[in-house]
Parts: sequence; structure tokens; C-alpha cells
Amino acid sequence: MLWFKKDTADKDKEAKGVLNRLKERLSKTREGFASRVDRVVFGKKKIDDDLLEELEEILITSDLGVQVTYRLIENMKEKVKRKELDDPNLLKEYIQREILDILKAEEKPLEISNSCPFVIMVVGVNGVGKTTTIAKMANRFKEEGKSVLLAAADTFRAAAIEQLEIWSERAGCKVIKHQNGADPSAVVFDSIKAAQARDIDILIIDTAGRLHTKVNLMEELKKIQRIIGRELPGAPHEVLLVLDATTGQNAISQAKLFKEATNITGIALTKLDGTAKGGIIVGISGELKIPLRYVGIGEGMDDLKVFNAKEFVEALF
Repeated sequence: MLWFKKDTADKDKEAKGVLNRLKERLSKTREGFASRVDRVVFGKKKIDDDLLEELEEILITSDLGVQVTYRLIENMKEKVKRKELDDPNLLKEYIQREILDILKAEEKPLEISNSCPFVIMVVGVNGVGKTTTIAKMANRFKEEGKSVLLAAADTFRAAAIEQLEIWSERAGCKVIKHQNGADPSAVVFDSIKAAQARDIDILIIDTAGRLHTKVNLMEELKKIQRIIGRELPGAPHEVLLVLDATTGQNAISQAKLFKEATNITGIALTKLDGTAKGGIIVGISGELKIPLRYVGIGEGMDDLKVFNAKEFVEALF
């Protein structure tokens, strides 16, 4: 039984390590949110309108979003009225519990089916960390024993192909590419054929991310999605939207536009380690109801984590 105890101990140690790193990386968000809640409720004897107004301001300025904030505050008022909530010191615990419920509803890890290849189409505006997210995902899949191929379908942005190639080398996988300015759909077509010929498990497709307000970008993404579906019925099996946590509420606006154009099935939220706006993850979950697949908490290859609501809330509070 010694091997079993050692294996369990190793897993516990690893879990604690992940949680500690998450706590460290979320320090800016925690200071901007949970610590402010502490300061507001400290020394208060009762829950009144002034206290709830202060909490409302904290929730909104912490980027939880107007809809989520309104829901939380109205629920608090109702509980106060029914005398189910009468101690200011319990407010933080209540907010923590409500946030966990919101995030738990969208905690849905990506499940790789037996489709061969399983196609992941990655979308998002330039600068959100699409390329690095793709590489980190590829690295995760490779460590799980799966074969991975990347498609450089962002042929518009200067150096996008070269950037993907550099990261693919770090992840240890190949890239299907054309020259700059080539038709992205042609790259996608060739990558699907290559993945089939090489019996690849997972094909990850990088796409252009010029300004999300440009209609031509959305039309291009729709076209790519059609090509994938035509060549491989049922694909793409995942349309992953990459969002940058540092953009706050703008991330929700981006998500709404991409959702209309490309039928988003999952979200990866990056750069949580460098912002006080990590609360946006709650707004995204509460408003958009799109599964949260991954969170990015650093530059390292192992800093893309499968989203875990309980761990995230523990680290946040």
C-alpha cells in the first residue's frame, strides 16, 4: 500500500502547488476586490443601504459586470429583508459562495472526442495571447500522449506565421503554413488533409484577429468554419475564444461579437497574473453562459490551467 500513499501524497502536493501559484498570480485581483470588501465591512454593525451601495461600487469596479452585480445586490437586499442575512461579517462569505455558484455553472473542461482529427478553431482579437495559448494547449495535449498539428491560418498579420512556428518548436509539433497574405481557407484545407494523412489526434487552427469591429474579419471566420465543416463533417469540434483579462469589460463586448459570428463553444481567459481585473471572469460566466476551458496565469508553458471554479475562488478570497 506504500505506493498508493506516495501517489496520493504526490497528488496532494501538486494540488497545493497549483493553488499556491494561483493565489500568487491572482494577487492584484485579490487586492482590488476581496481586500476592498474586507475594508468596507470591517467594523460595521449592520447591513444598511450605504453598505450595500459601497459593495455595489466594488463589484462593478472589479469588473464583475453590471448584470452580475445587480443580481448579487438584489439577492442580498432580499435576504436582508427576510432577516436571512443580518451580519456584515457574513457578506464576504455570501459573495464568495454566490461567485462560486456562477463560475461552477461554466466549469466545463474540454473533452477530446475520438474524432480523428479533433479540430479546435481558435479565435480572438490580436494581442490577447492566441498564439501562446495554442502552443500551451499543444504542449498539454502532447504531455497526455496525443499527436498535435498546428495550422497557421492567420495569414494577414505580419510575423504571425513565424511566431506560431517559434512556439510550435517549444511545444514539439509541426505547423502547416502558406506564405503571408495567402487565403486562410486554403491553409485550413491543407491542414485537414495533412492531419488525416498523418493520423493526427488534434488539429489546432490559428485564425486572424484584426479588430473585432471589422465585418470582413467575421465573414472570414465564418468562411473558415464552413470549409472545416465541409471537409470534416461535425468539425470544428471546439471553437475556442481567447480573451485578455486586462481588457476588463471590453472582453465581454468582444465575446458577444465573436459568439454571433462563429458559434463559440469555449473560452480561454489569459493574462490573469498581470491585472486587477480578474473579476471579469465572473462577468463572462454570468452574462455569456459559455464554458470556461482554460485560464492563463503566466508566460511559462505550464501556466495554462484547466479552469477549476473552487480553486479560483479560493485563490481570489
